[in-house]
This record gives sequence, structure tokens and C-alpha cells, in this order.
Amino acid sequence: EEKKQLTLKVEELERKLESTGAQNIEFLQVIAKREESIHQCQLRLEEKSRECSSLARQLEMAIEDAKAQVEQARERAVSRERAAQSKMLDLETQLSRNKTELNQLRRSKEDAERRYESRLQDLRDRLEQSESTNRSMQNYVQFLKSSYDNVF
Repeated sequence: EEKKQLTLKVEELERKLESTGAQNIEFLQVIAKREESIHQCQLRLEEKSRECSSLARQLEMAIEDAKAQVEQARERAVSRERAAQSKMLDLETQLSRNKTELNQLRRSKEDAERRYESRLQDLRDRLEQSESTNRSMQNYVQFLKSSYDNVF
């Protein structure tokens, strides 16, 4: 009887052992699948990391290029501004010279007009004096004629 009970216990333990062995195999399969999944995830993670690194390098290069382009554009703008300021100063200087020259020409014109008016007035006065002298002489000649006519 004891032997029978022990045999039954042994059989039950063997079934449990078999069941546990089957469970172990299932667990091992699950673990193997999970390890494979983890391995695949790690591979994808490494690939994504490489992609991220590559994109980060590309981004850094793009940022450096953009900075260089901005710097070049800024330098061109500064150069244009300097050129424009220089041109503006030249034009202001030229304008100042032209104004000075215009003022000198106006003064010269006014001086010439005053001299012209003065000469014209002198000539008018001399003409009037000449005409007066001429009339006077004509009157004298007329007087002489009449005197000679009266004498003869």
C-alpha cells in the first residue's frame, strides 16, 4: 500500500515534472522570442542612433553653411552701406562745391552787371555830354553863320 502510494506520488511528481518541463520549454521559447525581439530592437536602436548622428552632423554642417552665408550677406551689406555712404559723401562734397561755384558765378554775374550798368551810365552821360557839346557847337556854327550873313 505504501509502495502504491509512493508510486502514485512518483507518477504525480513525474506528471508535474513533465508539465513543469513543458512550461520550461514554453518559457524558454518565450524568452528566446523576447531576446530575439530585444536583439532586433537593439539593432534598430543602433541604426536609429547612427541615423541621428548622421542627421546631427548634417544639421551642424547646414548650420555652419547658413552662418557662413549670413556672414557673407552681412559683409556684402556692410560693404554696400560703406560704398553708399562714400558715394553720399562724394555727392555732398560735389554739391557743396557746386553751390560754392554757383554763388561765385552769381557774385561774378552781379559784379559784371553792376560794371555793365556803370559803364552804360557812363556812356549815356558821355553821349549826353557829346550831344550837348554837339548842340552847342551847332548853335555856335549857326550863330557864326548868322553873324557872317549879317556882316556880309
